Amino acid sequence: MGLYALTAVSVFGGFLLDCLLGDPLSRAHPVVLMGKLISFLEKSLRPRFPKTPRGERTAGTVLAILVPLISASIGFLLLYLAWRVHPWVYFVLSAFFCWQCFAARCLMTESKKVVSCLEKEGLEAGRRQVAMLVGRDTGRLSEEQVIKAAVETVAENTSDGVVAPLCWMILFGAVGGLFYKAVNTMDSMVGYKNDRYLYFGRTAAKLDDGVNYVPARLSALAMVSAAYLLKLDGPNAWRIWRRDRRNHASPNSAQTESVCAGALGVQLGGSASYFGKLFAKPTIGDPIRPIERADVDRACRLMYGTSGLVLVLYSVILLLGGML
Repeated sequence: MGLYALTAVSVFGGFLLDCLLGDPLSRAHPVVLMGKLISFLEKSLRPRFPKTPRGERTAGTVLAILVPLISASIGFLLLYLAWRVHPWVYFVLSAFFCWQCFAARCLMTESKKVVSCLEKEGLEAGRRQVAMLVGRDTGRLSEEQVIKAAVETVAENTSDGVVAPLCWMILFGAVGGLFYKAVNTMDSMVGYKNDRYLYFGRTAAKLDDGVNYVPARLSALAMVSAAYLLKLDGPNAWRIWRRDRRNHASPNSAQTESVCAGALGVQLGGSASYFGKLFAKPTIGDPIRPIERADVDRACRLMYGTSGLVLVLYSVILLLGGML
């Protein structure tokens, strides 16, 4: 098999490994190493620039350039050396990198832990568990709000954690996946609108919006199709997506959240508290029925259905490419 074929198969291999094994926690995990790089560069860059809005934006821009560039370059170098050793060594390393870029199994496991905690230990345990998934304050959430937060996490990260890295891997192989994960990890660490990161994290946040723009919309369309195939409310998923896909401060987050809300017939979004401050946010979807614990499982099935459809589309493209 040639380089292109091995790269394509390694993407499927990485997704299969994620489905079977999940996301193993390790100090050598690429995302963990990216996090350490981001922390190191932040500590190194901040003192070198003026403590002004412009100075912090400049420092943050340098960070936003260096982190994805270093991450992708190291991945490219390792894959190049692996290819020089043997094509199958390249394939194994490429599949490993692709595996580390997916987060479907992790999303399912962690979101279902929220429901398990609610069932076995009660609301307080559910609040603690969902706090590991979201950035909002969870100490006063009702059970309905806890479940809603878990469903929103699965819905939004169907794009961020599965389809978007897949799109970048389809275009650029494992190197593209590593580039995307570097941008996404950077945004999750510094892309906040608080006093510390309002200016420093702005470029990282904008870059994350950019790399997710097309994948988020592809995810939404695939999720609408998956809603039909899984016998959820496909027509309502389409209707709510068209109406509410912009009901979020992020240009991308409401794309899949709106489809999920419509498919399940529940209302997501709404005001939330961050760092002790209440922020007014629009709702997404209609409250056709109250949200319930089983909706977390439905959201996970919708995530896998969406991912499967994108992989099928990729397979068709590969087959047509081979025929041509």
